[in-house]
Amino acid sequence: MSEKSRLALVTGGTGGIGTAICRRLAHQGRRVVASCHPADREKLEDWLRERTAEGLDVGLVAGDVSSPVSCIEMIEEVERRFAPVEILVNCAGITRDKTFKRMELDHWESVIKTNLNSVYYVTRPVWEGMLERGFGRIVNISSVNGQRGQFGQVNYSAAKAGMHGFTMALALEGAAKGITVNTVSPGYIETAMTLAMRDDVREAIIAGIPMRRMGMPEEVANTVSFPTSDETTYITGANIPVNGGLFIK
Repeated sequence: MSEKSRLALVTGGTGGIGTAICRRLAHQGRRVVASCHPADREKLEDWLRERTAEGLDVGLVAGDVSSPVSCIEMIEEVERRFAPVEILVNCAGITRDKTFKRMELDHWESVIKTNLNSVYYVTRPVWEGMLERGFGRIVNISSVNGQRGQFGQVNYSAAKAGMHGFTMALALEGAAKGITVNTVSPGYIETAMTLAMRDDVREAIIAGIPMRRMGMPEEVANTVSFPTSDETTYITGANIPVNGGLFIK
C-alpha cells in the first residue's frame, strides 16, 4: 500500500492538539479519521465541515475511549466506512486536577480510564491487522508531567507515565513485525484550555519555560508526523519531548 493511501485514526482528534495532528497528517496525503465522544458528535459536524472547507480528506467517528466495547465498535465502524487503521495516534485525554488529599475515586478512575486504559482499548482492536499486514505506526500522546510529575495531578501524571510504559513494552513486540510504537510528550501548549488560564498563572508558567513561551499545537503535530512516516523505520520505543526545554532528560 502506498504511503499516501494509509489511514490514520486520531483519537481526541477534534481537540486543539488533535485538530493540528489531523491537519498535518492530511497535508501529508494520509486519509485521516478523527474520533470524538458520542455526546459531542452533533456539534462537531461543524468541525468536520471546517476541515472539508480547508480541502482536507478527514472523516469523523464517535466513540467513548474509556469504554472497551465502544472502542471495538468504533474501530469496526472506521474499517467498515473507510479502511483498515495503519496509523494510530492516541491523543484523547482529560484532566481532573485535585491535590491528593481532595482527590475522590472518580477523579482518579475517570482520568486513568480515559488517558491510560483507552490506549489499550483502542490499540488492541487494530493490533492484529497491523501484525497481519506487517506495517503499523502507533504514537501515544503523553505529557511532560508524565516524566516529571506535577502538583495536583497524581492521576494525570500516573496515566501519562503509564502510557510510555505501554509504548516501550509494545514496541518490543512490534519491532520485528514492521510496527513502530513511540510516545510524544508535549509540555505546555497554547490551546483553548491554557488560553483560559488567569494571566498571572500563564505568566508564571511561561517564566519557567526556557524558551519563554508555550508551544503551538502545530509544533506537536509536526513531531507526530515524523514517527508516523513510512520512512521512519528504525525509531521505536522512544519518548520524544516537545516542551521548550521545560524538562530535559
